[in-house]
Amino acid sequence: MNQTLKLTDIVALGFMLFAFFLGAGNIIFPPLAGQLAGESLLPAMIGFLCTAVGLPLLTIVAIAVAGGSWEHLTQDLPKFVATTMAVLIFIIIGPAFAAPRTGLVAYEMAVKPFFIDATQSHLTIFSILFFAVAMFFSWSQGRLIDIIGKILTPVLFIGLIVLAIAVFVDPQGEIIAAHGEYITHPLQKGFLEGYNTMDTFGSLMFGVLVVDALRQKGITDHKPTSKYLISAACIAALGLAFVYISLFYLGATSSGVAAGADNGGEVLSLYVQALFGSYGQVVLSIIVLLACLTTAIGLISACSDYFSTLTRIPYKFWVVINGLACAVVANVGLSQLITLSVPVLFALYPVAIALVVLTFVRSKLRNPRFAYQLVIAVSLLFALIDAAKVAGLDVSKFNVLPLFDIGMGWLIPTGTAMLLAIFIGNAPRQVITD
Repeated sequence: MNQTLKLTDIVALGFMLFAFFLGAGNIIFPPLAGQLAGESLLPAMIGFLCTAVGLPLLTIVAIAVAGGSWEHLTQDLPKFVATTMAVLIFIIIGPAFAAPRTGLVAYEMAVKPFFIDATQSHLTIFSILFFAVAMFFSWSQGRLIDIIGKILTPVLFIGLIVLAIAVFVDPQGEIIAAHGEYITHPLQKGFLEGYNTMDTFGSLMFGVLVVDALRQKGITDHKPTSKYLISAACIAALGLAFVYISLFYLGATSSGVAAGADNGGEVLSLYVQALFGSYGQVVLSIIVLLACLTTAIGLISACSDYFSTLTRIPYKFWVVINGLACAVVANVGLSQLITLSVPVLFALYPVAIALVVLTFVRSKLRNPRFAYQLVIAVSLLFALIDAAKVAGLDVSKFNVLPLFDIGMGWLIPTGTAMLLAIFIGNAPRQVITD
């Protein structure tokens, strides 16, 4: 069987993965972060790129190294732990937070500005229509490369290139002084802001979607699957880095048109209108709608694919369930949804990071099963303390922890546990069979 892809299919695969990643959080968080970072733009942007580009890329590579599936990635964890982690991640990136956020951001930035008096009924109608379209495209799971990679993403990318060129050619203000935590530790603050994109969670699941898409193209062997998976991840990472650098610079030079804006969506809207005049909102609406729609399609597809493997309910029925749930949750409101999601991200992101790093050092572990359980448990324990702080609970007794003041109290304990796991633990006993 032919185990090679044409160059156009490889590029389309990378574009599909890029489109899955580039959604609501990728658009609304960098502009505000850039504005607040100001003169600390470079370290803040580097920190953001680490978690919003570097970690998703490493996660896709880890999936390829592990064997191409979530089961391979978590083979050294107890099955119920791996399943619980997967279910929680799918709920977060699916109907609970990330997927509904795509609909909310699309409404707030692409539709609401055209109404003088927007009401809740407008959001309800739009969310129903938006997720109905997402369900329609998710229905034909095997055609995702053709639909997303060869049709929707090129149009989206052209719009982003036009915006990026305009931002660098005609910046709308001077870079001003940094604000808040960006003054004292911009690198760490940018690193934590990258959590909000949820792309590391997404890549844990999008990698499986890419593997499924490759199988539809006849690529089934492990070696070519890993090669094309990593190629797609590199294309997607380059695209994401291009977008983030552009949006960070947009935010940093937005003082002349969007000073004092409450969120990144408002910064972007005001900036684009200043660049393109009356047509600015139309340009922005096209970019945001396509970015959010492609991500919603990817999230609904990934969630439906996974839940169909856990239950007897077929994939297409899960598409309907997830689409309807997203439409309902989207009516909560963007600010409330972001507020609810932040503590959850602080609790689970360190666990995902630990899992990815363990994949790369697995060959050095004396007892992988013991090591995985130890490191994951330690990362979760200290991440929960960070999450409690973000949620507003009194955890001042833990202030003695290194990096706890900047929301990374999990880092040193998790790293220490990983080093111990390399040197401590009996090697698993070999079973000899005739």
